[in-house]
Amino acid sequence: MQHRVVILDYGSGNLRSAQRAVERTGAHVTVTDDPHAALDADGLIVPGVGAFDACMRGLRGVGGDRIIGKRLAGGRPVLGICVGMQVLFERGVEHGVATDGCGEWPGTVERLHAPIVPHMGWNTVDVPGGSRLFAGIDPGERFYFVHSYGVLDWTLTPDSPYITPPLVTWSTHGTPFVAAVENGPLWATQFHPEKSGDAGATVLANWVATL
Repeated sequence: MQHRVVILDYGSGNLRSAQRAVERTGAHVTVTDDPHAALDADGLIVPGVGAFDACMRGLRGVGGDRIIGKRLAGGRPVLGICVGMQVLFERGVEHGVATDGCGEWPGTVERLHAPIVPHMGWNTVDVPGGSRLFAGIDPGERFYFVHSYGVLDWTLTPDSPYITPPLVTWSTHGTPFVAAVENGPLWATQFHPEKSGDAGATVLANWVATL
């Protein structure tokens, strides 16, 4: 069966490069802002490039925050990429201005504490055991990052032994930051899998395989 994937078009993100990369996994990919298509698809990808505030305004403009919430309430897979991952958190702070995010995860997106910003280029990641997102990828593989902001502190810890804790992957640029999250139907990467060569292609194929 060919999986149906929608890449949400809300005016931000490398839509066509992401589309081509996901199509190479064998999925049928549509780029659209249509809420019905986004809700009905087997998988939804939320891209994002640029400022947190601008991305949130664009996302709310097409009802993307509600679409994400409805999909997750029904256990429907969502993958956030770059700022599309950042907007899933409670808030972002840029130039002293705080903007509310989608609030799917607690935490704040803030400027990286590093001598050189933006963090642009290839970097390794520290993957937790049991990851499905990084299955089949060698530990030393590098992924492509372009960002000045990130989540430096992961605070979500389930208060019940019956709830599976999220798997959080880290990377380091000046200080550690969250590079990827696997949390039930909600997965996300700070790096760009569509620009990360064979390793990124494997990440996308691993996600599509869960749909």
